[in-house]
Amino acid sequence: MLKRILLFTFSISFIAQGYSQNVLVDKVFEDNIQSVRLFPKTQDFGSQMSSPAISLQAATPLLLSFDDIAYDPDMYSAKIIHCDMDWTPSDLKENDYLDQFNEFNVNDYNYSIDTRIPYIHFNFVLPRVTKSGNYVVQVYRARDTDQTIITKRFMVFDNSIQVGAKVVPPSQTEYRRKQQQINLNINYKAREVLDPRNSLKVLIRQNQRWDNQKSDLVPTMVREDLKTVEYQLFDGSNSFFAGNEFRFVDLRYVRARGNNVAKVEMEEDVVFAEVMTEKARPNAAYSQYLDLNGQYAIFNFERQNHDLEGEYILATFNLSAEGIKETPYLVGSLTNWGFHPDAKMTLNSKTKTYQSTLLLKQGWYDYQFAYKSSEGWDMSPIEGDHFETENEYEVFVYFRDVGSRYDELVGYINVNPNKRRL
Repeated sequence: MLKRILLFTFSISFIAQGYSQNVLVDKVFEDNIQSVRLFPKTQDFGSQMSSPAISLQAATPLLLSFDDIAYDPDMYSAKIIHCDMDWTPSDLKENDYLDQFNEFNVNDYNYSIDTRIPYIHFNFVLPRVTKSGNYVVQVYRARDTDQTIITKRFMVFDNSIQVGAKVVPPSQTEYRRKQQQINLNINYKAREVLDPRNSLKVLIRQNQRWDNQKSDLVPTMVREDLKTVEYQLFDGSNSFFAGNEFRFVDLRYVRARGNNVAKVEMEEDVVFAEVMTEKARPNAAYSQYLDLNGQYAIFNFERQNHDLEGEYILATFNLSAEGIKETPYLVGSLTNWGFHPDAKMTLNSKTKTYQSTLLLKQGWYDYQFAYKSSEGWDMSPIEGDHFETENEYEVFVYFRDVGSRYDELVGYINVNPNKRRL
């Protein structure tokens, strides 16, 4: 039965078409590796949904957490790779950004407890680095980097410049009810920046997604006397479609039905769940409710240890075919924003619904439906757009100093002015 289960498991990948081979991305290379998360290691339960971005001076490290669906543990190692703004490896040597040898044992693990699908839960606290910038943690088997199982991105910032950001209605009037614009003001008094217009690079992303990032923004004003740079653009280059609040499914229970669960079936070696059938809502009125901005949280109400006692569930998602014009995809952190094979839904002619089945650990999962386009995921035709939607925005400011060998992450801010989270 375990082999049958593994047929439903999926590898995790953020790889979008068009990336070059040198770009490092979030990816899981083996089907048995599940529930990969990287987040600040705090006592706050909500930190597991937070972005893996920390200050260079932060006392709180990042924690890499994952499950290996197996009976016996493998020997895993990890290394840290410094990257430039475009996520290609930088020219820094390992001893330029680490004070220790760059190979770490991943030996903090525990066996699952009385679960139908056996797994081993691993934790790895990332080491402190000495330079700001983009990083990737690489996990591999038997000290052999050719047997990589995980690559996961994270960011370390020093905030040597100050970033101000504000969510405002878009400058383009035709999108004022559908988009959100991010205006920026950068103060670089604490750094010597000879050419701020060209040497400071800004990137904005929405809801921790890399597939819809905005970059190559052109400043609207540079005040060298005040050491400030403003981005209040009128061409829509710093605007995002606001989307809608995320749909959700409550898989915290296996002996009862959680919210939006139609039925649960418990067999001796597996748990099945059927998610209630959803409908397209492009023209529906906006409805405010709490969500996780597309993330998921591992926990349950039936046992105490969420990491070790959580069951894996084969959950089938359903979307009514009514009004659907082409093949939909299931998007959100649970499918790594649509970039793994099981995100693509298939039509069930008997039920007249599009379906996708995922292997998910007990928890709460946000998701939406989208069409695939040449420019990325198009959620608007299925989900609709409302300026009132609560979204999370992150602003990254990179700087390449004269003669430097890498891109520094000199400014970071998380903008969530109307935060409403479970």
